Amino acid sequence: MLSIQLQRAGYQVIEAESGPEALQVCRRYEPDIVLSDWIMPGMTGPELCREFRGLSREGYGYFILLTSKTEASDIAYGLEAGADDFLTKPISGAELRARLRAGDRILRFEEKLRASNAQLQKTLDRLNLAQEAMDRDLREARKLQQGLVRERSGRFQHFELSLLLRPAGHIGGDLVGFFPINQDRAGIFSIDVSGHGVTAALLTARLAAHLSGSTEQNVALRAAQAGTEAVSPLALAQFFNTMLLEETQTDTYFTMVYADLDFHSGELRGVQAGHPHPLVQRRTGEIEPVGDGGMPIGVLARPRFDEFRLRLNPGDRLLIASDGITEATDPDGNLLGDEGVMNIARGHRGLSGHNFLDAMSFCVSQFTHGERRDDISAVLIEHREWGDRDADPLRSGPDRRGNLPP
Repeated sequence: MLSIQLQRAGYQVIEAESGPEALQVCRRYEPDIVLSDWIMPGMTGPELCREFRGLSREGYGYFILLTSKTEASDIAYGLEAGADDFLTKPISGAELRARLRAGDRILRFEEKLRASNAQLQKTLDRLNLAQEAMDRDLREARKLQQGLVRERSGRFQHFELSLLLRPAGHIGGDLVGFFPINQDRAGIFSIDVSGHGVTAALLTARLAAHLSGSTEQNVALRAAQAGTEAVSPLALAQFFNTMLLEETQTDTYFTMVYADLDFHSGELRGVQAGHPHPLVQRRTGEIEPVGDGGMPIGVLARPRFDEFRLRLNPGDRLLIASDGITEATDPDGNLLGDEGVMNIARGHRGLSGHNFLDAMSFCVSQFTHGERRDDISAVLIEHREWGDRDADPLRSGPDRRGNLPP
């Protein structure tokens, strides 16, 4: 009788005489709805329900137990076995149809949910592929950006220059470097472009091209009858400020310290444009900040940049660090600051060159507990006391493109 009612209601019906036979039917046909007696040959309805829930199938199956049991403990037992609904005997046709319609609604909802999840998974797979491709591109971009700093150190007569550049992510906005002006002078720069993404990296690449070792490309150099001349540090900052305001349509700006170093006299002329204060450490160990700050480049049409002069005597050194170092924070939000960098310099006074820069980078990492949110970069200028052979500029100085001899 129940089978006839179901067929008249438009359902395709498959009957089974026992629990084991019903389980075989479920394995073979994966029915959408199962109506099972509580008591039947071979196994009980709850036992069949447990086995049914353990089957591997594509969609959800709605399970209704037919029973004359009305005790709360029996209902709980059936629900724990995995039943979705119950029909109490004797079965009413109206109640049967209502229970089946409820099952149909749940199955349709489950099917839509499954389709949505499948579409979501496809979208997620596409996004993962796109992310993997982007990561590959960014890794290559990082290699290219690291290549902008072709030489991490250079020796000019009695001076040694060492560079540190470590982006926070794949690509960053920091740039450090140096280039020879002539046999007796070099230009040295430390730049920090706002932001850390592609926009910052593109501007960094452009600035690197403008400060290359080639006289034809380097905007800090100009050809003269007597050889190569350099524009003043202040004029260079003003040039970059005009370029950024007139040629770019973004809110990007950058900070900079640029210095013109004379190897014979130790005289250094520089400009500070919103960059952290350079720190000069004398041979005695005394440390003092240099400059008054100045405005970042690309913010105002007529900014005030700070010019400074100093002399580096034998045993002295100058550290120019980006705000990724000076503004590093510990887990409590405390800034490392200029004083923290000074303490690092005092504590590692016996180290020089890259040994000192690596030690400073390690100290910053310890201070932040390894959480680095910004690029870190630095330039270390040291007035060393080598012998005459080491001081020969033809042996130790870079060529016109900034390459060191073997």
